[in-house]
Amino acid sequence: MSSFWNHNISISIFGESHGPAIGIVIDNLPPGEYIDLEKLRQFMARRTPKKDGTTTLRSEQDLPQIMSGLLNDRTTGVPLCAFIQNTDTHSKDYSNLSRLPRPGHADYTGAMRYRGFNDVRGGGHFSGRLTAPLVFAGAVCGQILERRGIYTGAHILSIHDIKDDAFSRTKVTKEDILEVREKDFPVRSDTQGEKMREDIIKARLGQESLGGIVECVAINVPAGVGSPMFDGLENTIASLIFGIPAVKGLEFGAGFQVAEMVGSQDNDPFYIDENGQVKTKTNNHGGILGGISSGMPITLNVAIKPTASIAKPQETVDFRAKTNETLQIQGRHDPCIVPRAVPCVEAAVNLALLSHMMEYPNF
Repeated sequence: MSSFWNHNISISIFGESHGPAIGIVIDNLPPGEYIDLEKLRQFMARRTPKKDGTTTLRSEQDLPQIMSGLLNDRTTGVPLCAFIQNTDTHSKDYSNLSRLPRPGHADYTGAMRYRGFNDVRGGGHFSGRLTAPLVFAGAVCGQILERRGIYTGAHILSIHDIKDDAFSRTKVTKEDILEVREKDFPVRSDTQGEKMREDIIKARLGQESLGGIVECVAINVPAGVGSPMFDGLENTIASLIFGIPAVKGLEFGAGFQVAEMVGSQDNDPFYIDENGQVKTKTNNHGGILGGISSGMPITLNVAIKPTASIAKPQETVDFRAKTNETLQIQGRHDPCIVPRAVPCVEAAVNLALLSHMMEYPNF
């Protein structure tokens, strides 16, 4: 399976949802970087299920066991390897999926690609469970970036038809980012967040699921980071974002809204600020021009589809017997993936940014 990513830093993610463990190997991290393990665990805890009825009942602690690459809380320069045990699996819930693929899942495509030998329990290697190692890597990279003043933050921009307050595209502070990061439910407006929770619970009770949008921003990335064409910042970020299961769309800055603008509306006028820095008055370009950072906040929106596993009976096929069938999915599933996707998006952006910053002079 192609779960290896390389751009200055390389990562290899391994394991299946219901195997004994999942994990990651991260190579080419800069040596001597202090990693606060308590902060790392706090970052990873943002992805774990909650007990408020909005997430799965599967309870995994996601405590990483670091096997190599860290000594006295500092990176050694050799591959950093972390194991995360799977301790709460109900594999019997998936016994019929080797022939009855779940609509919206990779059961059928995985069976075609791997000749029926893929592990279907809990989605196997296609499961959102595999985002835990990605979040581990992003937490490590985030600490290295923050030591250089670069902060990445994300929040729920919308769930279903309920919207949160968006970040400013031109002026986002470290405090704006940390305020959301410390919340149990990652929204800027707690009032809107409570409406979202109620809608998620309503969907669960109605045997349905919901999707939404995660907004992410990175601040203090200096101008000149990235490359044109195939090695641009957008390209690198996108390659990691689309490694998060359930992601179906990505836009930077004004995104698809630019299709409705004329050039004078879309173009962001340059000016010199009070500190003598080149800035733009607006930020439709999302902090990236020609694949290279402009010095403005990097902003992106990520569309997350509704959870594919719903309790309602659904039409499917027995692709071995070639018959039409009806499937009622068992197991424990999130009625909405969006809240737990927030740290995953943040982690992916951290990893992409650090991989490019390592090429930046005097990093």
